[in-house]
Amino acid sequence: MARRLPPLQALQAFEAAARNDGFQRAGEELHVSAGAIAHHVKQLENWLGLPLFQRLPRGVTLTAAGNRYAEALRPILNNLADVSDALRNQLDERVVTVSATQSFATRWLMPRLGRLRDKQPQIDLRVLASTHPADFVRDGVDVAIRLGRGGYAGMQVDLMQQEWFSAVCSPSFLEAATDLRSPADVLKYTLLHDEPEPRIPDEIDWSHWLHAFGVPYPGSSGARFSHTYLTLEAAASGQGIAIAADTLIANDYRSGRLVRALPQRVLGPYRYHLLRTPDARPLVQSFCDWVMQEVEQEEREFAQT
Repeated sequence: MARRLPPLQALQAFEAAARNDGFQRAGEELHVSAGAIAHHVKQLENWLGLPLFQRLPRGVTLTAAGNRYAEALRPILNNLADVSDALRNQLDERVVTVSATQSFATRWLMPRLGRLRDKQPQIDLRVLASTHPADFVRDGVDVAIRLGRGGYAGMQVDLMQQEWFSAVCSPSFLEAATDLRSPADVLKYTLLHDEPEPRIPDEIDWSHWLHAFGVPYPGSSGARFSHTYLTLEAAASGQGIAIAADTLIANDYRSGRLVRALPQRVLGPYRYHLLRTPDARPLVQSFCDWVMQEVEQEEREFAQT
């Protein structure tokens, strides 16, 4: 006899609404409107023949039946998600999904993909650019590379590297900057800026960098960019001097597109961390081992410069 089951989309909408205490936040979680959540919940109520939510002038609240139904439904949906993820991972066994910031993915990871293919040809890499906390289950993430102070509960964590910030420019710009001898001298030239990032409140900008050497920062004009990789492209094209973490410009140092305008560096407050779940697949661990080998090689190269 065929099972008589309620519509899955309605079940998902109801469970999210029950867990989030309303339709608005459930819609944000599932990336649909609150009206769509309300429609699916009403569809489920009609299918069951009883109300699951009591509609109030300001919001909704679960009925007694709705509360019992939500408690019973939640583990069922969790088990379904876990089984589905396990099967999907079996089908995509070669794929390792990495979540990293756009600048890190562009400036550090992309230039090394050839070396990854040479050393780990069994890995098919999938890269997601994001600054938000990684949802390893929902987004199918295997590895997250994040900049922070630590405190990643429940994760297996490797400290990748600290952030050292240098003033950088193109070789032609440095050749023409004959008065550039000390940190205070950068104020004589065009400075390039990243726009402030609210999620990184203590990031190193020109004010912090100059303060580290006892130089007052009067404020400066100059172009501003929404992403670090845009700022560095402007510096590489000779538009001025930028502040950048050595991690993001190692490849530019090697190619000669960028050089340090001055030898002084400033240690930033954050560090890069490599995150994965404690039960990560062997292939995921192989990718993490490769990343740490690359970091060690890069640190040796910087120590020689």
